[in-house]
Formats: sequence, C-alpha cells, structure tokens
Amino acid sequence: MVKRRVYDDQNYIHFVTFSCYKRRKFLNTDRARRIVVGHLGSRLSKQNGLCLGFVIMPDHVHALVWFPETQQLSKFMNKWKDQTSCQLKELFQNEYPKYWSQVEDSDPIWQARYYGLNIWSRKKVEEKLDYMHLNPVRAGLAEQICDWLWSSARWYQEQRSVGLKICWPPGIDNDDDFNTL
Repeated sequence: MVKRRVYDDQNYIHFVTFSCYKRRKFLNTDRARRIVVGHLGSRLSKQNGLCLGFVIMPDHVHALVWFPETQQLSKFMNKWKDQTSCQLKELFQNEYPKYWSQVEDSDPIWQARYYGLNIWSRKKVEEKLDYMHLNPVRAGLAEQICDWLWSSARWYQEQRSVGLKICWPPGIDNDDDFNTL
C-alpha cells in the first residue's frame, strides 16, 4: 500500500476535503453542520490558523486553511475530525436513534483519509473558493451560492457572518504569488 504524504513544510494555504464514511449523509442537519463549523473555528483558534473559506455538504467538507507555522495541517485535521466525530456520534445516538441503529458500532463518522492540496497563488485560491461555493448549487441544495448557509459564500458576496471568522493570511491580499509567505 502506498503511504499518503502530506507536504506541510512551507506556509502554503491548504485546500482540504474529507468525506463521511461510506458517503453517509451525517451532515444533513443544521445541528451536525454547526458541530463541524464550531470545531473548525475552535481548532483554528487553538493553532493560530485562519480559514479562507469552507463548505459543509451533507456527506463531505471542503475548507481552505492557513497556519503561520509549518507542520500544522495533520495535527489540525486529526483533531478536527476526532472532535467532530465524537460529537456527531453523540448527536445521532441521542437525537436520531432510528437512523443510528442502522450504523454498525464500529463504523467511524469520517473516512480515514483527508485530501489536501497546497495552494500558492491567489488565482488558485479563488478557483477553489468558486468550486466550494458552487458545490451546493451543483448538488441542487441551493439556487444561488448565498442561499446555502453552510459555506463562506455569504461572507464573500454579502459580507455577512458565516459562523466563524474568514480571513486571508497577512501580506497576501493583493499578491498574485504567495512565494513570500
């Protein structure tokens, strides 16, 4: 088996994606989505990280994150997934026992892996933001990107709160290339 490598030795912006185990729709409720967004903000705060954008879909999550120090992504992702997993299991056991009874006790909430892509240009960040924000529209969950409450689109389009602080790393607001981070 090929071991997946995470390259986190420079201050790149990271585009991360992770999915629910067996593509189950564990994130189909507002309460479940609040858990994911809440822990995203909490984990970033604890690691001095920033969120440039996100979208929570019924069965997967995308986020653009940045840390001022290298070697932070794996720790961040592991903690974010662990903490949300515990709370989501508790939510489903208590609030949705009928659905939860169909899930094997040994089944995790999340797929074991996450997929990360290092971003080094403003153009690529904007491409990923557009991709994320259009995801609910493509899936038929919203007609317009700002109709979906569980993404950063409203912050970018309307400067409205999205449940956590959206911020670009210092010094790159107008740069085309992030090699100087």
